[in-house]
Amino acid sequence: MVRRIIDLSVAIDNETAADPPPLKPAVDYFAHDQTIGSILPFFPGLRGEDLPEGKGWAYEDVRLSTHNGTHLDAPYHYHPTMNRGERAATIDEIPLDWFFRPGIKLDFRHFPDGYVASAADVAAELERIDVELKPFDIVVVNTAAGAAYGAPDYVARGCGMGREATLYLLERGVRVTGTDAWSWDAPFVHTAKEFARTGNAALIWEGHKAGMDIGYCHLEKLHGLAALPATGFQIICFPVKIKAASAGWTRAVAIFEDTE
Repeated sequence: MVRRIIDLSVAIDNETAADPPPLKPAVDYFAHDQTIGSILPFFPGLRGEDLPEGKGWAYEDVRLSTHNGTHLDAPYHYHPTMNRGERAATIDEIPLDWFFRPGIKLDFRHFPDGYVASAADVAAELERIDVELKPFDIVVVNTAAGAAYGAPDYVARGCGMGREATLYLLERGVRVTGTDAWSWDAPFVHTAKEFARTGNAALIWEGHKAGMDIGYCHLEKLHGLAALPATGFQIICFPVKIKAASAGWTRAVAIFEDTE
């Protein structure tokens, strides 16, 4: 048995167009030659030249949101309540058992940017790949945004998952979903046009807001979903434990067990 691991996560950096400009992360890098002064106070009498080659340690200061990089949203992100009235769970309260489960991939790359996927779209794709969902399967959605990651228009790319599509999954026991787009919902620029046309505020974040009915988590800014088959893999996506937070970063991976 040979185990293959595929990285489904993106890196956090200063250059990639992975978030709207006001929400971008910032990483400050400190190299070995810059940090001698931070080491010496720990060891009275130590001189810089006493260290191997006069080098200190490397480290980074990072300023970021819990929603930068590949991350898991908790129900608390969507609304103060879930499950029709319960207090919404924060990321540190979600059972870890949710985050190591069989994966199912829906291929929605053919849908145009801004399209809102329906329950019928989900059902048709599950029929195409001959899958019957099981409780706690992790369902990830490959959209057109995946191939656009890092491009200036990435945030506006890909389809979104509507309320009824999300509930279709949740009603069948799915509790973790994911997308390679910036958001589980359709990109804001497209939703804004529909809101301007209709005046219907229920269109805004409708997939997220499904968590008010059934609490769930979803992954955003996954990467490399095009390399995955529809089934036959496990997903591991444990979030960083941040007390009372709406999300946590994750190094999401897909694991295959191949027989030689």
